[in-house]
Amino acid sequence: MPTCLRNWGKLIVALVLSLSTIASVTSADNSQFPFGCPVREGYVNVTGGKVWYEIVGDGEATPLIVLHGGPGFPHDYLEPIGALCRERPVVFYDQLGSGKSDHPNDTSLWNIDRFVKELSELRSALGLKRAHILGQSWGSILLTDYALTQPDGVVSLIFSNPLCSFPEWTRDAATYRKELPAATRDTLDRHEAAGYTQCPEYQGAVLEYYKRHVCRLAVWPDAVERAFAGANGEVYVTMQGPNEFTCTGNLKDWDQTARLKEIKSPALYMAGRFDETSPRATALCHNALPGSEMVIFEKSSHVPFFEEPEKYLKVVRDFLHRAEHRAAGR
Repeated sequence: MPTCLRNWGKLIVALVLSLSTIASVTSADNSQFPFGCPVREGYVNVTGGKVWYEIVGDGEATPLIVLHGGPGFPHDYLEPIGALCRERPVVFYDQLGSGKSDHPNDTSLWNIDRFVKELSELRSALGLKRAHILGQSWGSILLTDYALTQPDGVVSLIFSNPLCSFPEWTRDAATYRKELPAATRDTLDRHEAAGYTQCPEYQGAVLEYYKRHVCRLAVWPDAVERAFAGANGEVYVTMQGPNEFTCTGNLKDWDQTARLKEIKSPALYMAGRFDETSPRATALCHNALPGSEMVIFEKSSHVPFFEEPEKYLKVVRDFLHRAEHRAAGR
């Protein structure tokens, strides 16, 4: 079992960055990136602290803002999406409490309304008046609530491995859990009943679920391992719960299915055949948002950008082009 999962549940303490002064936006150039694109990174002030951002690529094309999952995970595992930097700027950031951003010791900050406000503050600070936005996993929840504020300048929305209803997510998780081997289910049940969810034996059983529905690759990519190792357990447990299939946090009743019809921007829903969010649940989102598109990756679970990377990037790229053509024709 990977060390990152043995240590899951422990609060990851971020390195404190010593800055003599901090303006609303600070940045630095960094020319190293695996796709050969220029990189600019820095920090912006948001409600509750500072968040780190990284803009990969440049040029005049409409940027793509990427919202990572978790909550409490860093952006690292989404790095393959950076390949789009050859044709447009790709904006990554670590939400407050995760990755290179501040980790304030204040649980009142871990709620969806503050994260929606944070995204608005980031766009304003970076001058991203027009943008495509992609939200993955928990990032799709954030994207949904943000889109429902009717923000200006959003050219398109991509809901990757999405949720529109946490009760439906819980329903899928219960179904998937029943499909685990009997010995694995027994380990989960015994440890949860006793409250021993930090035990290595329990985490080993959790990993069996993750290997089926989070990442089906035989060897997990380094970026995925880094994301798990760098996760902030306090944020995750406060909003989600102890793991992906036990929802006890403040998001457990979140459901925006009935309001999706209010979203005006072109939208795409994408999920894996074996995803934590099932194709059934993804179709509920898609059908609730008139005019939206849906794609299922037949060989993937929750990280199709690793499991079927070429197809994933093509689907995203083609959708962005269609959305831009539609916007130009208005």
